[in-house]
Order: sequence, then structure tokens, then C-alpha cells
Amino acid sequence: MDTLLTVDETARRLGFRPVTIRKWIAERRLQVVRVGARSVRIPESELTRLVDAGRVPARPGGVR
Repeated sequence: MDTLLTVDETARRLGFRPVTIRKWIAERRLQVVRVGARSVRIPESELTRLVDAGRVPARPGGVR
């Protein structure tokens, strides 16, 4: 089972402000788990997915 993170924990790990994470949740860019009427948690695997989706491969041979 995934570790579930709060909005604040997610923001700290990614280096963003909590308001950005909330915006991404509202835009459905991040999958969340509802744990009450207003509370959400973000699965740790969602952070991995988000980072992997934004990964840009290095050019062979490096920078010239």
C-alpha cells in the first residue's frame, strides 16, 4: 500500500507551495484519496508519476 501524504507534505517534497498542489488537485492533475468530506491525501506513487511524466531525457553526448 502507498504512503499517503498531506497537501503540505506533498508541497514540501516537490518544492512547491501548498496552494499549487491544491490547484493541481482541482484541475485533476493529481490523483487523490478522499479521507473525509474535505480532507484529501496524495499517494506517494502519484508524486513518482508526476515527476516521471515531466522527465526530459538527456541528449547523447551531453551539452555541446
